[in-house]
Amino acid sequence: MASKSEPQTGAPCHEDVRDSKTLVETYPVIKDSDPPSLSDQFPEGGLAAWTTVLGSFLVQFCGYGYATSFGVYQDFYTQYYLTNQTSSAISWIGSFNMFLLTAVGIVSGSLYDRGYFYHLMIAGSLLQSFSLFMLSLSKPDQYYQIFLAQGLGSGIAAGLMFVPSTAVVAHYFRRKRTLVLTFVASGSSLGATIHPIMLNNLLNGPLGFSNGVRASAGLVSVLLLIACLCMRTRLDPPTTPVNYIGAARKCIHDVPFVLMIAGAFLFQLGFYYPMFFLQLDSIKHGLSTTFSFYSLVILNAANCVGRVTSGFIAAFTGVPNLTIAATIACGVLNLGFIGLSNLASATVLGVIYGYFAGIFIGSWVSLMADLTPDLSELGARMGICFCLSGDLSFILGTPISGALLTSNYIWWIPALFSGVIALAGSMMYILMRLMLLKRRSKERSAQLEVLESHP
Repeated sequence: MASKSEPQTGAPCHEDVRDSKTLVETYPVIKDSDPPSLSDQFPEGGLAAWTTVLGSFLVQFCGYGYATSFGVYQDFYTQYYLTNQTSSAISWIGSFNMFLLTAVGIVSGSLYDRGYFYHLMIAGSLLQSFSLFMLSLSKPDQYYQIFLAQGLGSGIAAGLMFVPSTAVVAHYFRRKRTLVLTFVASGSSLGATIHPIMLNNLLNGPLGFSNGVRASAGLVSVLLLIACLCMRTRLDPPTTPVNYIGAARKCIHDVPFVLMIAGAFLFQLGFYYPMFFLQLDSIKHGLSTTFSFYSLVILNAANCVGRVTSGFIAAFTGVPNLTIAATIACGVLNLGFIGLSNLASATVLGVIYGYFAGIFIGSWVSLMADLTPDLSELGARMGICFCLSGDLSFILGTPISGALLTSNYIWWIPALFSGVIALAGSMMYILMRLMLLKRRSKERSAQLEVLESHP
């Protein structure tokens, strides 16, 4: 009799099977032998695994976390440093930075799959440090200088590191992957909490813009150095690199994956509105300068809690269901920003929105991994998804909000746009879930047929 830890003869491990073809190829029926479990191929821990997780956490802290702290710069540039530019023009700096963070993922994901992980991390770290130090040399009302350093240089740098630093975690974890990826994702929300505190006190303090940005650049440089020393790859690159054209063709025929991309695009058109404009919104509504400076900190602290807890909640609800709930909540709360008028409303909206935004971000990469049958294509699929969904939404969403805001600061119009478009994205996620249930029902039927034909 087989021990309890061993699967029954000829029985596949159902949680690791994606479709009937994978079932047959992964678990060929061989009498009198037990098939291996895919989870045994992943160490699920160890020194190299956890130092890699720490390094990935720090990359998110310095990359995505710094980019989503742009609300501080949006406020500072609008009021003091780029007074000759509109809110929409200024928001292009931050949105272009976010656009490149994901657009470059197409290139970095492909290079990562070809074994250039360390090259990408070192080049991205050096470029991020250089770009921030160059930003400190930018002069007032010199829009092009700030755009080149912060929008272009820093965006490319973060893009070189983002996909590889996230995908490398999959080398070490499968069973714990969702939980570990939520911890990694919390690095960006922690960064988006720490960086605004530091930047608000530096830019508006005795150091001023130039020295304040240099101090921030110094911190980022040290942390990225530590990250590069911590991260290690475990698996050799595939002998035949992933064909992006082939991966894209598979994605086109993968209906749930296509719906996920469409949902992410629509949702993220409105997703970043509070992160870019909450601080300016608070100041223009007459709230105290001290509270306004910490409004983004409140939002991002709640965001950090949301990212960390998303992994635990997903264990009970499932990643698709949790993503749907988070997107609906964010869309409704975006509409709630129409009523922001006092300290209480700003605090409540910031905390609740930050929490559900954190749940969405913490679940997004896990959702992509769940919808990727072949992990050798994970880097390619992440790059494709980030490019098609994140890029256009990043580069369009906040500039549209800034244009709708106008120089008269009509706050209800961009809040309405952000809320409605985010809810439209949540509807696409619901369709994704329905198609996923339909596909998995067919897979279970196919699995049963295979098992019945090979007792």
